[in-house]
Amino acid sequence: MLTRDGVRLFADIYRPDSKGTYPVLLMRQPYGKAIASTVVYAHPSWYASQGYIVVIQDVRGRGTSEGDFKLFAREIEDGFDTVNWAAQLPGSSGAVGMYGFSYQGMTQLYAATAKPPALKTICPAMIGYDLYTDWAYEGGAFRWQDNLSWAIQLAAETARLHKDEKAYQALYTAYRNLPLSDLIPAHPEILKTLAPDSFYHDWLNHPKPDKYWQTLSPKTYFQNVDMPMLHIGGWFDTYLRGTLHLYKEMASRSAFPQYLLIGPWGHLPWGRKVGAIDYGAAAVNPIDLLQIRWFDQFLKGKDTGLLKELPVCLFEMGSNLWQSFKKWPTNHRKPFFLSSNGLANLRDDAGKLVRKEQAANNPKSQDVFVHDPWRPVPALGGHASNPPGAFDRTAIDCRTDVVTYTSPPLTEDLHIAGDVAVEVYCTVDKPSFDLCAVLSEVQTNGSVYNFTQGYVRVEADRKTAPLTISLQPTCMRIARRNQLRLSLSAACFPAYPVNPGTGDLPAETRLIDAQIITVTVQSGGNFPSQILLPIQTPSV
Repeated sequence: MLTRDGVRLFADIYRPDSKGTYPVLLMRQPYGKAIASTVVYAHPSWYASQGYIVVIQDVRGRGTSEGDFKLFAREIEDGFDTVNWAAQLPGSSGAVGMYGFSYQGMTQLYAATAKPPALKTICPAMIGYDLYTDWAYEGGAFRWQDNLSWAIQLAAETARLHKDEKAYQALYTAYRNLPLSDLIPAHPEILKTLAPDSFYHDWLNHPKPDKYWQTLSPKTYFQNVDMPMLHIGGWFDTYLRGTLHLYKEMASRSAFPQYLLIGPWGHLPWGRKVGAIDYGAAAVNPIDLLQIRWFDQFLKGKDTGLLKELPVCLFEMGSNLWQSFKKWPTNHRKPFFLSSNGLANLRDDAGKLVRKEQAANNPKSQDVFVHDPWRPVPALGGHASNPPGAFDRTAIDCRTDVVTYTSPPLTEDLHIAGDVAVEVYCTVDKPSFDLCAVLSEVQTNGSVYNFTQGYVRVEADRKTAPLTISLQPTCMRIARRNQLRLSLSAACFPAYPVNPGTGDLPAETRLIDAQIITVTVQSGGNFPSQILLPIQTPSV
């Protein structure tokens, strides 16, 4: 097809075997149309066999499509033109739906902002609604490992398209052994040299939510968009914040059905095992069958029963069962307070989590730990590192630069579903520091498996007000006799750059500038450091 400015875009088209008129399912992606997101979805030929014309298109400047690729820059106009073109294909009913995850989820949002009349529904999975808060940064900290690896991947594809074998080989090697030790670690020379036009440089040089991010983010253009949407996420997906950001907004204002499904998955693949945990047969990817029901409902006008089901479906880790809700759970969050004898960085039994009724007599205490940039606390699983998921972090919790607070063995199952936060009173001896909070389940055999975490960069010492860390939303059952644990550290490397303690931004921080940081966590008395947990009462 030709865009409005005369650029030729190429697509593969899959059709049902039988003649007739069919709705169109469209995916627009930058990784080569033959892949067609089969890392998580069924092959387009399967969707075609369900009675749809399926269009998988290379976006501008990627794959076989012509033009220059610039991240997200032309997806509104090109998305509008593509939907109009797809709606007029031979055999098309004129109704178009879109599906896809990650970049392919973003192209749905951009196309929808232009309001092409033929676009009737979308199924965005794992997206950034606000690109600053949902994708590039978390808690003000640059999401280094994901941003860097993605930038190298896209740069390598550009080198391949230009038949630059030397650049491709160098980038291919760098992707599999990330350059983490350059003079300025967050800004490696390989990207400066081989990908000077990469989005990475802009993202690194815009560390605050300024006009650059407003111009780039779908959220800026989405206020008047309304249609049925199926929102798909994963508890260990790095972009879950974006999925929920969009869902919550649409659920609050939409005149159409908004459905949400979150499984126990990382960004890819979507299966029963993530990290070191097998979540059972119920966790096997249900999305292809669900999307056909969704498209049958809204593109073919069939009653598939979807509208009779509760619109929020969350996989509860621990019980390994799907739980349904009328809306995103917003129950009043209940606190677990931190308590310590001052040795929570040295002993498992020193730092405790106590309930409200026990906190009245919680004496003031403080735990001091020292962050050494030479040996930063490593990332392990969660949503921000690769590979994602739950892992046994017993060895990390034994480090003296990690403070841990653990509840007594639970007397009954603890069901958690919704938004999680940690409020910590702390002081530091440097102008800037980072704080990573990880929640884990401690099993009766002593193993410790993470299930949610959060991260924040702090640019000033906090002496009185608590520091709030928003953790990844979750849905988790902690079994009776197991324990809940909070782990705090000043790094999660290389998911985020090591904070040098100087107040300098990652784009200007040399490796040699990083300093030792001493952090004091205060609890008890007038310092009610706490976890705020959305505790649910399970339905019988």
